[in-house]
Amino acid sequence: MQSLWYSRPTLEALHFLAMAKAYLRFRDPRRKRAGKHLDAFYDRIWREAAEQLGATYHPLGYGIADITLNDALVRTIENTCSIDDPVTIAIALNKLLSYRLLNESGLPTPPHLGFKLKTIDRAGDFLASVGGMCVVKPASGTGGGRGITTGIRSASHLARAAAVAAVYDDELMIEQQVQGDNYRLLYLDGVLLDAFVRKLPSVVGDGQSSITGLVHKANAERLAQGSGVSQVLLTIDFDMRRTLANQGLSLRSVPAAGQVVTLKIVVNENRGDDNSTATEQLCPSIIDAGARAAQALHVRLAGIDIITRDPTVPLADSGGVVIEVNTTPNYYYHYNKSDGCFPVANHVLKHLLLSSSKANPGAIKREIAWAFRNSHN
Repeated sequence: MQSLWYSRPTLEALHFLAMAKAYLRFRDPRRKRAGKHLDAFYDRIWREAAEQLGATYHPLGYGIADITLNDALVRTIENTCSIDDPVTIAIALNKLLSYRLLNESGLPTPPHLGFKLKTIDRAGDFLASVGGMCVVKPASGTGGGRGITTGIRSASHLARAAAVAAVYDDELMIEQQVQGDNYRLLYLDGVLLDAFVRKLPSVVGDGQSSITGLVHKANAERLAQGSGVSQVLLTIDFDMRRTLANQGLSLRSVPAAGQVVTLKIVVNENRGDDNSTATEQLCPSIIDAGARAAQALHVRLAGIDIITRDPTVPLADSGGVVIEVNTTPNYYYHYNKSDGCFPVANHVLKHLLLSSSKANPGAIKREIAWAFRNSHN
């Protein structure tokens, strides 16, 4: 018998509520302030990269800039530059298609299923077959963890999570929730540049404040200190409620002083210092798997997200999986890690200026190499 949670009136009501909440978040002036902090971060790192390479940085407005060196030109806007073509980006944004291409290349992804609100009963059957927690997400067109809910266990969870995901895309996806730590591996033309492990977003109890209060305090700190703390604000959403519920907590709970409370399994809203360099921890097999994932989708600048319990062994040995290939990977956390900075923009800009230059490439290459060698962090 089909659950009442999957009935059309219930799903339409949940979807309307989710759209209203998403609209209010979009209009939240605090989030617009946080977005300006991130814009300023990208303006700064591209300016610094251009200066250190002896190039000219010329802002065009609206966050877009021209960076030139002799006859070579690179255009940037935030974490996007002229390196991957629109079709490649579209393929990577389509999670069902990218999973299929990864699987065809022999790379493991979580067991998953595509569905729509009108076929949610299929997702319900998948959830029952897994016999554990699942993740629901939009199947395409999003990044930054938007519309993703973890910790799905029941029909009511599935219906609410699907309604949230459907705000961003009609095509939805349910997958088995794989246990392990989240690693981001950054590749440029198949070469691993940097990797870090990402701790989950959390707050620390003070013995007096509710979790809601702690979240508000954390967001006030993020706004006050700008991108030095985090790129985004914490969002009280269904993923946070599910993560808390799986710990026996709610937004009204008052954690003891010093108690660390995990807020979300989706890692995108953590702090910069929640992440630390993991390049030396990765076994050769995992490094090769990341390069193969980038190649499977023909992505030149690729942020490969992997979940594994043990980065020192191959994914097959730990039950690890590839969960995403990002074509416009976020630079923020490479610059804001607990153990130092990796200047992604310098590497990318150097690579692009060299490849697009026509005049005296040997001299330009020596010039850039000298500048980069003397400015590398």
